[in-house]
Amino acid sequence: MQSRTHTCNELTITNVGETVALVGFYENLRKVSKTLGFLILRDFYGKTQIVIETEDIMNKIDRINKESTIKIVGIVRERQSKNQNLATGDIEIVPSELEILGICEHNELPFEINRSTEADDNTRLKYRYLDLRNPIMKNKIVLRSKVVSELRKKMESLSFIEITTPILTCSSPEGARDYLVPSRLHEGKFYALPQAPQQFKQILMSSGFDRYFQIAPCFRDEDARADRAPGEFYQLDMEMAFATQEDVFAVVEEVLPEIFAKYGVYQQASKAPFTRIAYLEALEKYGSDKPDLRNDLIVTDATDLLQDCGFEPFKDNIIKAIIVDNFEATRKVVDKICKDTEIIIENKAFWFRLGEDGNFVGGISKFLTGREKAVIDKLNLKVGDYVFLSSGTKLKAQKTAGVLRNVIGQYATSHVKENCYSFCWIVDFPMYELDEKTNKIEFCHNPFSMPQGGLDALNNQDPLSILAYQYDLVCNGIELSSGAVRNHEPALMIKAFNIVGLGETDVKEKFPAMYNAFLYGAPPHAGIAPGVDRMVMLILGEDAIKEIIPFPMNKNAQDVMMNAPSFVTQEQLNDVHIQVKI
Repeated sequence: MQSRTHTCNELTITNVGETVALVGFYENLRKVSKTLGFLILRDFYGKTQIVIETEDIMNKIDRINKESTIKIVGIVRERQSKNQNLATGDIEIVPSELEILGICEHNELPFEINRSTEADDNTRLKYRYLDLRNPIMKNKIVLRSKVVSELRKKMESLSFIEITTPILTCSSPEGARDYLVPSRLHEGKFYALPQAPQQFKQILMSSGFDRYFQIAPCFRDEDARADRAPGEFYQLDMEMAFATQEDVFAVVEEVLPEIFAKYGVYQQASKAPFTRIAYLEALEKYGSDKPDLRNDLIVTDATDLLQDCGFEPFKDNIIKAIIVDNFEATRKVVDKICKDTEIIIENKAFWFRLGEDGNFVGGISKFLTGREKAVIDKLNLKVGDYVFLSSGTKLKAQKTAGVLRNVIGQYATSHVKENCYSFCWIVDFPMYELDEKTNKIEFCHNPFSMPQGGLDALNNQDPLSILAYQYDLVCNGIELSSGAVRNHEPALMIKAFNIVGLGETDVKEKFPAMYNAFLYGAPPHAGIAPGVDRMVMLILGEDAIKEIIPFPMNKNAQDVMMNAPSFVTQEQLNDVHIQVKI
């Protein structure tokens, strides 16, 4: 391998006596005297100990800083005090030559390489090239590469072909803000970076391709979250012609569990078929459309039971309850559960407990005097059970209960199954919803979804009662993907958009290529696009998505290493006919 005979993870006791050449980063030196020192050389593959025994080589090392790159030529010998934590721990190198390949000009590093993950985020991102030298970080990126490679192999084995779609395209109303790219040749016009290859992959189905996929870059100008990178992300984008929802489920259930079990920090993953939960049922039972099924706590409706108990926050509101048994908690822990829930969702949570004497104690118990039997019977309570409560409008009470359920799970660990990946499908999403601000009917999720019941449902049902063949894939409480059976019939598409106040002219203007392609006869088709970044984050057991992306932006959508976004010259602006107004 050009300047080296071996890597720093390769030499063993069988190589003793050989003359070898190693290259890598000078990680550390334990200097005993001016003629004796123990140097650690690190490359991409591992580490090797170098024993310096001459003043000449020691002087060369003394003149350079740690993290400089060097080449060592020397003889392999057996190590007297072996290091079982190193693959090369049985041997060491006695160098006869040392060549300096790349000088580290800085005497002080922004952080110690092997402890880079302890530094603050902006420092790590600014010096990402040093952060990635940390073997912990390197291994995450290597695993990401392996997962992507495995995804490709699995998709190809199922007869999908990889097709890349354009990066420069037109702006399209798909739910998030576009990144716009001004055109030099067409004054006043703009390209947009694709939020997803949605239209292109549907056009591919109309073009006669049967099974498409790609590891697709997607661009959305949206705020960062722990499980969402700002700016750009990657997804395993796929589409299938002449396919139903069941066909998509079968592919995903064959591809993902095996990869999660093979590479994940947990070796156990849900097997096919995944649990299926209707969207409205998910909100009722789990308070969320992305429930963590490792948590066995269920939300129960307690509106009729408690609405008139005299507790003001319950009056005229919907009330949800979570019963927690086998839970020994201090008052401090219970108060923290309620406080944490309030901080997350800005709505209060409440509680009480069934005491040893059969009476309610703590929290709102004083408002339940005289109705103990009814509450115990309806909620099926046992002595010692805690009851946590949320209230508000139906959706507010549900979502608060969902947050409360997750927070309780952090403390009531007997109710949470650890060390596994629990997948589920959320199905039967509403096709439409009311916009809270305008009170107008809008698409609930993907406007390209096929309504259940087809044209008949669009013509004859209350729009808010129509369900769509749309589905989300959820793992351990994180949404990995949305997908749908597509609306491929022009007449049906026009009617679907009519309901949200858009006519045929609007559809033709907003989606001209796809609409026109469908006019030439399109196959029924369906697809999905699990997020690669989120998959790898879950596989590695990480809480933040930036840990598995080589060069992520910070939470303000800035690349502090490359100094992006940045100002450009007036000449560049003139080329694309742009005048900046600040």
